[in-house]
Formats: sequence, structure tokens, C-alpha cells
Amino acid sequence: MNILKIENLTVKANEKEILKDFNLEIKSGEIHVIMGPNGTGKSTLTKVIMGDKNYKIVKGKITYNGKNINKMEVYERARMGIFLGMQLPLEIEGVSNADFLRTALREKEKENFKLLSFIKEIESLTSKLHMDKEMIHRGINEGFSGGERKKNEILQMNILKPDVVLLDEIDSGLDVDSLKLVGESVMEYFNERKPAILLVTHYQRLLDYIKPDFIHVMYDGHIVLSGDKTLALKIEKEGYDKIVGNIHE
Repeated sequence: MNILKIENLTVKANEKEILKDFNLEIKSGEIHVIMGPNGTGKSTLTKVIMGDKNYKIVKGKITYNGKNINKMEVYERARMGIFLGMQLPLEIEGVSNADFLRTALREKEKENFKLLSFIKEIESLTSKLHMDKEMIHRGINEGFSGGERKKNEILQMNILKPDVVLLDEIDSGLDVDSLKLVGESVMEYFNERKPAILLVTHYQRLLDYIKPDFIHVMYDGHIVLSGDKTLALKIEKEGYDKIVGNIHE
């Protein structure tokens, strides 16, 4: 069983404290959802786990299977099996999706890499995600819409097969049909491989397709309330102000 553990984590960016004594443990076969108002540190959390150097860990630690990864480079964390589906995926000209994924997968699988299997899988996945097959041969996210970029992140997840999946607002920019498609694809991946999933979202609607084990409400840089899926429904009905206000009364 893989375990991602965050202990007493305090993080700064530009001298401003964003995460404050944050704690969370995620195991294989668990889906954790982080919700909360804007500016509470949700996206920061995923970036810090992935090793973004724009954030400074002041105290605390992140461990993966008991190994402290605080000082590891992004590529080292990726090799360990940690994947981040970004809120705003970057556009990279001159490097095609196919070349990027083939190189990344070969680096991961070494001598076990099979080109024919890769080609078959990428063709199957683009079809399943309703992506234009030409997108595979274009620069990464070059000219892609917001929704197409999010599908591309899910394509990468399925090809690279990480053990820890971080998804930062993967639902933003998706229309109703694409939301269903992406949500069901994530859930299918979860059922097949039982990774640990950390999902950041503002909206309960994504949880119609991705079934969480735990919902956490984040406020002022740390978790203030945890529960099951019914907590997301309560948030949608009552809003964060009332829920957080009740906690601090």
C-alpha cells in the first residue's frame, strides 16, 4: 500500500504564509477531495506536493511510503509515481503530445517499454476521451481549448499510470458532456489501479462521477472540517461562509 503523508506543513510564497500547519494522509484506494473558498491554499497544496519551487516549506514534511520528499526535484517525484493534473495546463510548442508521452513512458518503464503497445493505447484513449487524433501530433496543448487541455491531462494520467494522482480543478472549463467523460475516466482509472487520489474542486457536480471517500474543507491554509460525500452536498446548499462560521462560533 502506498501512503502519501503531510505532517504539520507550513508553506510560504513571496513571504506570505499560505499553508499553515497542514496535515493529511492519503492511502492507495482512497479518494480525498479538498474544497474551500478561493485563496485558502488548495492549489498551493498540490503544487507543493509536486515540488514547485515557487513555494518554500517553512516547517513540516511530506513523506511518500515513509521517505521524506521535501527536497526532491519534480522529475524525481514523478518517477516515484506522483502525477499532477494542473488547473491551467501549459502550452508547449515544438514538443508533440506523442513525443512527450513516449519519452516519459520510456523513461518510466525502461526496458519494459513497448512502442506498439504505446501506440495502441494512445489511440484507444484519444477515442475514449473524444479527442481529435490530430491533437496527439500537435505541440502540447497548442491551440487547445480549456476543455481539451483537461482531457489531455487525463490522457497523460492514463498513459503514465501514476500511483498518486493530484487533480487541481480538473472540472474547470468542461462542458456537461466533457465533465461526465472526464469524471468517468478518472473513476475507471481508480477502479482499475486503486491509486491514491487528491482532488481539488469547487463544485459538487464532479462528485456525481468521481466518488470520494473523504471530503475536506480547507480554510485559511488548513483543514477545518472533514466528512463524507454528504458534506459536499451541505456546502452546495449552505455555502462556505455558514459552514466555516459555525465551526468558529
